[in-house]
Amino acid sequence: MPRLFTGLEIPPDIAAELSLLRGGLSGARWIDAENYHITLRFIGDIDERTAQEVHAHLEKIRRPPFGITIESLDAFGGARPRALIAKAKPEQALVELQAEQERIMRRIGIAPEGRKFTPHITLARLRATPCARLAEYLASRGHFFSRRFEAKRFVLFSSRASTGGGPYLVEAAYPLG
Repeated sequence: MPRLFTGLEIPPDIAAELSLLRGGLSGARWIDAENYHITLRFIGDIDERTAQEVHAHLEKIRRPPFGITIESLDAFGGARPRALIAKAKPEQALVELQAEQERIMRRIGIAPEGRKFTPHITLARLRATPCARLAEYLASRGHFFSRRFEAKRFVLFSSRASTGGGPYLVEAAYPLG
């Protein structure tokens, strides 16, 4: 039973720059740069027949390529930080692609995504990281400036059941344009 999700790959040059932010944060389990991505829609553990149906529907998506802007560093989790992220600007084309995939998954019978779409790249998973230490980390990396790339495809990733962070395999790619 594959665990699937759709996403956008991060170009190697931007991934390499983001990987330079690794280190200096207690309780961080850093994600390998080759596993950086922007999740569009988590699908979950599904049977092979449903996976084929997902693939057939994703193949029908027709959208032009669009720009992605990585704009800032942030964290998820509030008082109990759980992830260090690089936020992507929620530009219209990105939000529309994600919304189309959400509609497709619901039509197939996959449960709706419970969280609001916040485009981001997870850089590290955090465990018992003090808020003050995270604030210091983010403040010391205030020099991070935005990066932009063009999304020319989205992909269907698979992952193995684990605590997260990869490895992720590209099962299928769907060109934009």
